[in-house]
Amino acid sequence: MSTHLSLMTAVPSFAALTLDAVRTFLHLLGVAGWIGGQILMLGLLGVLRNLGPDVPRIAAVRFGKVAWPCFALAVTTGVWGLAEVGLSNQSDGYLATMLVKLFLVGTSGAAAAVHMTTRSPALRGASGGIGFLTALGALLAGAGLVT
Repeated sequence: MSTHLSLMTAVPSFAALTLDAVRTFLHLLGVAGWIGGQILMLGLLGVLRNLGPDVPRIAAVRFGKVAWPCFALAVTTGVWGLAEVGLSNQSDGYLATMLVKLFLVGTSGAAAAVHMTTRSPALRGASGGIGFLTALGALLAGAGLVT
């Protein structure tokens, strides 16, 4: 008898995927694009600035073409998830955490929109920081909802 698991038995069948699993995958994909992209842009900012004064703005515009669809995917699948979960059967703690998460998601999107449209360097910096930190907070709140 072999002590090795075959690859075919170790990998779940795609036929076994549920609609809930697909929704969760899409939600996490959107969140990963939104937050991961912000982490990447933050890491590249110094290099982009060294390449020229307009380079960070050009990169940010290009980033927005990926980030905003990711945000929309996360919000859409989040609303879908709320409809599936049924809030009337949830505990007060779950509802409070969900309310905080929704507030943080909305604040993250609003701050990112301000960051993208303002000409003020101070407001751009503040709104970028607020948008990023609230996105991380929303991710943490979401993790708290599934544990």
